[in-house]
Amino acid sequence: MDTLIQGAREFQKRDFHEYKERFEQIATQQNPHTLFITCCDSRVVPSLITKTIPGELFIVRNIANIVPYYRLTVEYVSTTSAIEYAVQILNVQNIIICGHSDCGGCGALFYDDDVLAKIPNTQKWLELAKPVKERIEKIKIENSEEKQVMTEKENVLEQIEHLKTYPYIKDRCANSTLKIMGWYYMLNTGEIQNYDYALKKFIQIV
Repeated sequence: MDTLIQGAREFQKRDFHEYKERFEQIATQQNPHTLFITCCDSRVVPSLITKTIPGELFIVRNIANIVPYYRLTVEYVSTTSAIEYAVQILNVQNIIICGHSDCGGCGALFYDDDVLAKIPNTQKWLELAKPVKERIEKIKIENSEEKQVMTEKENVLEQIEHLKTYPYIKDRCANSTLKIMGWYYMLNTGEIQNYDYALKKFIQIV
Protein backbone atom coordinates (compact mmCIF):
# COMPACT_ATOMS: atom_id res chain seq x y z
CA MET A 1 0.00 0.00 0.00
CA ASP A 2 2.84 2.41 0.81
CA THR A 3 4.19 1.91 -2.70
CA LEU A 4 0.85 2.90 -4.22
CA ILE A 5 0.51 5.99 -2.03
CA GLN A 6 4.04 7.08 -2.89
CA GLY A 7 3.25 6.51 -6.54
CA ALA A 8 0.18 8.75 -6.29
CA ARG A 9 2.30 11.49 -4.74
CA GLU A 10 4.92 11.23 -7.47
CA PHE A 11 2.26 11.30 -10.18
CA GLN A 12 0.88 14.57 -8.83
CA LYS A 13 4.31 16.12 -8.44
CA ARG A 14 5.91 14.97 -11.68
CA ASP A 15 3.79 13.16 -14.28
CA PHE A 16 0.70 15.34 -13.99
CA HIS A 17 2.76 18.45 -14.59
CA GLU A 18 4.45 16.85 -17.59
CA TYR A 19 1.04 16.38 -19.21
CA LYS A 20 -0.67 19.34 -17.52
CA GLU A 21 -1.78 20.95 -20.78
CA ARG A 22 -3.11 17.62 -22.04
CA PHE A 23 -5.07 17.00 -18.85
CA GLU A 24 -6.60 20.47 -19.12
CA GLN A 25 -7.69 19.68 -22.69
CA ILE A 26 -9.41 16.42 -21.75
CA ALA A 27 -10.73 17.44 -18.32
CA THR A 28 -14.31 17.83 -19.53
CA GLN A 29 -14.42 15.61 -22.62
CA GLN A 30 -12.69 12.66 -24.22
CA ASN A 31 -12.10 11.83 -27.85
CA PRO A 32 -10.16 8.54 -27.98
CA HIS A 33 -9.26 7.26 -31.41
CA THR A 34 -9.05 3.59 -30.41
CA LEU A 35 -10.96 1.05 -28.36
CA PHE A 36 -8.29 -1.26 -26.94
CA ILE A 37 -9.63 -4.60 -25.71
CA THR A 38 -7.07 -6.64 -23.83
CA CYS A 39 -6.53 -9.01 -20.94
CA CYS A 40 -6.62 -8.13 -17.23
CA ASP A 41 -3.08 -9.50 -16.95
CA SER A 42 -0.95 -7.12 -14.87
CA ARG A 43 1.95 -7.48 -17.30
CA VAL A 44 0.03 -5.93 -20.20
CA VAL A 45 0.12 -2.12 -20.07
CA PRO A 46 -1.72 -0.68 -23.11
CA SER A 47 -0.43 2.89 -22.91
CA LEU A 48 3.14 1.63 -22.49
CA ILE A 49 3.19 -0.74 -25.47
CA THR A 50 1.43 1.77 -27.74
CA LYS A 51 3.23 4.88 -26.45
CA THR A 52 -0.07 6.71 -26.11
CA ILE A 53 -0.95 9.54 -23.76
CA PRO A 54 -4.10 10.11 -21.65
CA GLY A 55 -7.22 10.45 -23.78
CA GLU A 56 -6.11 8.36 -26.75
CA LEU A 57 -7.23 4.87 -25.74
CA PHE A 58 -10.60 3.70 -24.44
CA ILE A 59 -9.54 0.53 -22.66
CA VAL A 60 -11.54 -2.60 -21.89
CA ARG A 61 -9.87 -5.33 -19.85
CA ASN A 62 -11.18 -8.76 -18.94
CA ILE A 63 -10.03 -12.35 -18.62
CA ALA A 64 -8.46 -13.45 -21.95
CA ASN A 65 -9.53 -10.31 -23.91
CA ILE A 66 -12.92 -11.85 -24.70
CA VAL A 67 -15.80 -10.17 -26.55
CA PRO A 68 -19.30 -11.54 -25.82
CA TYR A 69 -21.56 -12.15 -28.80
CA TYR A 70 -23.92 -9.26 -29.48
CA ARG A 71 -27.27 -9.51 -27.74
CA LEU A 72 -29.83 -7.27 -26.06
CA THR A 73 -30.16 -8.23 -22.44
CA VAL A 74 -31.41 -7.04 -19.05
CA GLU A 75 -28.25 -8.42 -17.44
CA TYR A 76 -25.47 -6.15 -16.24
CA VAL A 77 -22.94 -6.30 -19.05
CA SER A 78 -19.57 -4.63 -18.74
CA THR A 79 -17.62 -5.45 -21.89
CA THR A 80 -20.66 -5.20 -24.17
CA SER A 81 -21.69 -1.80 -22.81
CA ALA A 82 -18.12 -0.49 -23.05
CA ILE A 83 -17.93 -1.52 -26.72
CA GLU A 84 -21.31 0.08 -27.37
CA TYR A 85 -20.30 3.35 -25.72
CA ALA A 86 -16.93 3.50 -27.48
CA VAL A 87 -18.41 2.99 -30.93
CA GLN A 88 -21.82 4.64 -30.64
CA ILE A 89 -20.98 7.63 -28.44
CA LEU A 90 -17.23 8.20 -28.67
CA ASN A 91 -17.03 7.24 -32.35
CA VAL A 92 -13.66 5.52 -32.13
CA GLN A 93 -11.97 4.88 -35.47
CA ASN A 94 -10.19 1.69 -34.46
CA ILE A 95 -10.73 -1.39 -32.34
CA ILE A 96 -7.72 -3.46 -31.32
CA ILE A 97 -8.10 -6.84 -29.67
CA CYS A 98 -4.75 -7.54 -28.05
CA GLY A 99 -3.88 -11.02 -26.85
CA HIS A 100 -0.58 -11.89 -25.23
CA SER A 101 1.84 -14.68 -24.45
CA ASP A 102 1.51 -16.74 -21.26
CA CYS A 103 -2.19 -15.84 -21.00
CA GLY A 104 -3.66 -17.53 -17.93
CA GLY A 105 -7.18 -17.23 -19.29
CA CYS A 106 -6.31 -19.07 -22.49
CA GLY A 107 -4.44 -21.68 -20.48
CA ALA A 108 -7.48 -22.14 -18.25
CA LEU A 109 -9.45 -23.40 -21.24
CA PHE A 110 -7.64 -26.70 -20.74
CA TYR A 111 -7.85 -26.95 -16.94
CA ASP A 112 -9.27 -30.10 -15.41
CA ASP A 113 -12.85 -29.91 -14.15
CA ASP A 114 -11.78 -30.02 -10.50
CA VAL A 115 -9.67 -26.87 -10.97
CA LEU A 116 -12.39 -25.06 -12.90
CA ALA A 117 -14.84 -25.87 -10.11
CA LYS A 118 -12.87 -23.45 -7.92
CA ILE A 119 -13.44 -20.60 -10.39
CA PRO A 120 -17.07 -21.04 -11.55
CA ASN A 121 -17.50 -17.47 -12.83
CA THR A 122 -14.28 -17.66 -14.81
CA GLN A 123 -15.36 -21.04 -16.17
CA LYS A 124 -18.64 -19.51 -17.36
CA TRP A 125 -16.83 -16.57 -18.95
CA LEU A 126 -14.48 -18.88 -20.82
CA GLU A 127 -17.42 -20.56 -22.51
CA LEU A 128 -17.16 -17.65 -24.94
CA ALA A 129 -13.83 -19.06 -26.08
CA LYS A 130 -15.07 -22.64 -26.37
CA PRO A 131 -14.77 -22.65 -30.20
CA VAL A 132 -11.06 -21.86 -29.76
CA LYS A 133 -10.56 -24.83 -27.48
CA GLU A 134 -12.39 -27.12 -29.88
CA ARG A 135 -10.30 -26.04 -32.88
CA ILE A 136 -7.03 -26.43 -30.98
CA GLU A 137 -7.97 -29.89 -29.69
CA LYS A 138 -8.72 -31.05 -33.21
CA ILE A 139 -5.18 -30.14 -34.27
CA LYS A 140 -3.75 -32.28 -31.44
CA ILE A 141 -0.58 -30.27 -30.79
CA GLU A 142 2.02 -32.18 -28.77
CA ASN A 143 4.26 -29.26 -27.74
CA SER A 144 2.63 -27.42 -24.82
CA GLU A 145 4.30 -24.08 -25.58
CA GLU A 146 3.23 -24.20 -29.21
CA LYS A 147 -0.29 -25.14 -28.12
CA GLN A 148 -0.43 -22.15 -25.76
CA VAL A 149 0.70 -19.66 -28.42
CA MET A 150 -1.66 -21.05 -31.02
CA THR A 151 -4.55 -20.86 -28.54
CA GLU A 152 -3.76 -17.24 -27.69
CA LYS A 153 -3.61 -16.20 -31.34
CA GLU A 154 -6.68 -18.18 -32.31
CA ASN A 155 -8.54 -16.53 -29.45
CA VAL A 156 -7.76 -13.07 -30.85
CA LEU A 157 -9.27 -14.11 -34.19
CA GLU A 158 -12.31 -15.64 -32.49
CA GLN A 159 -13.03 -12.42 -30.61
CA ILE A 160 -12.78 -10.42 -33.84
CA GLU A 161 -15.54 -12.63 -35.20
CA HIS A 162 -17.61 -11.91 -32.09
CA LEU A 163 -17.19 -8.18 -32.73
CA LYS A 164 -18.67 -8.62 -36.18
CA THR A 165 -21.95 -9.79 -34.61
CA TYR A 166 -22.55 -6.22 -33.39
CA PRO A 167 -24.82 -4.54 -35.99
CA TYR A 168 -23.36 -1.06 -35.54
CA ILE A 169 -19.81 -2.41 -35.85
CA LYS A 170 -20.73 -4.33 -38.98
CA ASP A 171 -22.18 -1.14 -40.47
CA ARG A 172 -19.15 0.98 -39.57
CA CYS A 173 -16.76 -1.58 -41.04
CA ALA A 174 -18.83 -1.76 -44.21
CA ASN A 175 -18.56 1.97 -44.81
CA SER A 176 -14.88 2.05 -43.82
CA THR A 177 -15.30 4.30 -40.78
CA LEU A 178 -14.06 1.65 -38.36
CA LYS A 179 -11.04 -0.61 -38.52
CA ILE A 180 -10.60 -3.80 -36.46
CA MET A 181 -7.11 -5.09 -35.71
CA GLY A 182 -5.86 -8.20 -33.94
CA TRP A 183 -2.61 -7.90 -32.01
CA TYR A 184 -0.43 -10.44 -30.23
CA TYR A 185 2.01 -9.14 -27.61
CA MET A 186 4.98 -11.23 -26.49
CA LEU A 187 5.85 -10.50 -22.88
CA ASN A 188 9.37 -11.89 -22.97
CA THR A 189 10.57 -9.94 -26.04
CA GLY A 190 8.27 -6.90 -26.23
CA GLU A 191 7.42 -7.81 -29.83
CA ILE A 192 3.93 -7.07 -31.11
CA GLN A 193 2.40 -8.87 -34.06
CA ASN A 194 -0.53 -7.57 -36.10
CA TYR A 195 -2.89 -9.93 -37.92
CA ASP A 196 -2.66 -9.54 -41.70
CA TYR A 197 -6.07 -10.36 -43.15
CA ALA A 198 -4.69 -10.85 -46.66
CA LEU A 199 -1.88 -13.20 -45.64
CA LYS A 200 -4.01 -14.77 -42.88
CA LYS A 201 -1.25 -14.70 -40.31
CA PHE A 202 0.26 -12.53 -37.58
CA ILE A 203 3.10 -10.31 -38.80
CA GLN A 204 5.56 -8.59 -36.49
CA ILE A 205 5.20 -4.82 -36.31
CA VAL A 206 8.59 -3.29 -37.18
